[in-house]
Amino acid sequence: MTEIVECHSEFEYAERPVVFTWEGQRLEIKEILTGWRTPNEKCFRVCTADGQIFELSYSEQSDEWHIHQT
Repeated sequence: MTEIVECHSEFEYAERPVVFTWEGQRLEIKEILTGWRTPNEKCFRVCTADGQIFELSYSEQSDEWHIHQT
């Protein structure tokens, strides 16, 4: 299943995720708790408007998002 993440992007793609779909629900990101890069991914730990914590990672090589609830 392809993960759906909507991002704010100015200079490059996936600068700041703002909304994503998880298990059929559209979840608004209230806060980005931290962000980091690996050689092949952009990663974000986020808190949703309803208080859930997720890690989002975007693989630049495969052009795919991966979402994990923490």
